[in-house]
Amino acid sequence: MRSGAPRERLRFSSDLRMPPERRSRTKPERGAGAMPGRKARPGSGGTPRKAARSSQRTPQAGQRAAPSAVTAVADEEEESRLRQRNRRTLEDDRPAAERCLEQLVFGDVEDDEDALLRRLRSSRGQLRESSEDSEVEDEADDNLAPQKKQPVWVDEDDEDEEIVDMMNNRFRKDIMKNASESKLSKEKLQKRLKEEFQHAMGGVPDWAETGSKRRKSSDDESEEDEDDLLQRTGNFISTSTSLPRGILKMKNCRPANAERPTTARISSVQFHPGAQVVMVSGVDNAISLFQVDGKTNPKIQSIYLEKFPIFKACFSANGEELLATSMHSKVLYVYDMLAGKLIPVHQVRGLKEKIVKRFEVSPDGSFLLISGIAGFSHLLSMKTKELIGSMKINGRIAASTFSSDSKRIYTSSGNGEVYVWDVNSRKCVNRFLDEGSLYGLSIATSKNGQYVACGSKSGVVNIYSQDSCLQQTNPKPIKAIMNLVTGVTSLAFNPTTEILAVASRKMKEAVRLVHLPSCTVFSNFPVFKKSAVSRVQTMDFSPRGGYFALGNEQGKALLYRLHHYSDF
Repeated sequence: MRSGAPRERLRFSSDLRMPPERRSRTKPERGAGAMPGRKARPGSGGTPRKAARSSQRTPQAGQRAAPSAVTAVADEEEESRLRQRNRRTLEDDRPAAERCLEQLVFGDVEDDEDALLRRLRSSRGQLRESSEDSEVEDEADDNLAPQKKQPVWVDEDDEDEEIVDMMNNRFRKDIMKNASESKLSKEKLQKRLKEEFQHAMGGVPDWAETGSKRRKSSDDESEEDEDDLLQRTGNFISTSTSLPRGILKMKNCRPANAERPTTARISSVQFHPGAQVVMVSGVDNAISLFQVDGKTNPKIQSIYLEKFPIFKACFSANGEELLATSMHSKVLYVYDMLAGKLIPVHQVRGLKEKIVKRFEVSPDGSFLLISGIAGFSHLLSMKTKELIGSMKINGRIAASTFSSDSKRIYTSSGNGEVYVWDVNSRKCVNRFLDEGSLYGLSIATSKNGQYVACGSKSGVVNIYSQDSCLQQTNPKPIKAIMNLVTGVTSLAFNPTTEILAVASRKMKEAVRLVHLPSCTVFSNFPVFKKSAVSRVQTMDFSPRGGYFALGNEQGKALLYRLHHYSDF
């Protein structure tokens, strides 16, 4: 029987692989040749059934139709029994892993489709649980301290601490905290660079996180971002609200006064506070207004003042008036923008100045400050043009400006001192020496009331905090800008206090744009190869920072579009 068992197993295993139609055709043959050692069942077909029927009586007519159905049922039972026996024999010979996999995927041969689907669903749940368990194990592995590998070999030169000279690289100078750090080791330099990077990025970015921290944060944030992303439409790319340092995106536009060309020196350039208009004046006795569109800049109007070379022209705070002074006259011209009338102010009662040149208009539009000779400055009412009071400093007045709230007046003297005046009482509330300055030339305050910039004859611009200028007698500057080598004659903050423009009329291309609060200079302005700026006489920013204009000695009012700011 053992010699016949393999043949029997082989026969029925091949029979299981046959299609159903072939198996049905081979049934009578398999029934005729019964397996050795096994009796044939009565009525199961083949020779034994014939012998059994010959020994019995002949069936009646009503019983003759039954043997065919009984024979079919018996064949199916025999086939099922042999198939199960063959499968058990094969399973005994196969490995346990293979039997488990077949049971998991296909189940029993007799199982229907629904049972198979139920089994697949249960297996998927088991796989999910196993994956969660693996994630927990991975987190546990991340929390464990990694084992430090031992080096294969050791180089004696690596043990020597390498010193890096910080003074040889201009980018490394910016990360020095004091003069004693002129030389740092490689490890300290790497640590300092890492601190600077985290300070610039506002902390450690997500992509730099390692282990479970990165996994947890990324999973939580990805779900929230995904929900937010699917709930709205539109432009998902936006620019940062703060101005980045390094490179300033700008475009060189057509000169603002291109429709009225002149070769006379430009004395004043200013944007209108409420309209998209720029004013250009020069020593050719003319004041012109242009519509700013960045392309053609059409001329609106020109005002000619006979024998009146304009020293300075300026809009009032509300933009309804235009004031102008000359280099050799005490007359103050006031042009009414609404009525279109030119009103000369020949004499101000109580004002004993022979020449009226330098003046400032307060941001709130209430006061007019005129700088006189012998250290006197006179405060006038903007509405009536009458004298309110006078203030005096030691030495000559180099420049004056109002604070952003119009409550303080900053006056820079020729000997480097800065005086701070209270507008209401007209008393000096503080006085300090501009650090390193022997001769002051210009002064400006920021629109947000944060900074005071002082320019000196040596080309240095010191940037102070306004609070320190009001409270300290010897304030230290936040930063000293030393990019100019000649006297700083012009200073201007942009409306958002993110740019400080510094310029000198003593040298060509002597203009820089300083980024705030980093106090670094934008590297792409001016473009030295073109040499188009020449000697800058005056500068101004548009009310929302979208345009920057400067006038030179060649009679051109250069106009630039700053792409970071969308509005005029």
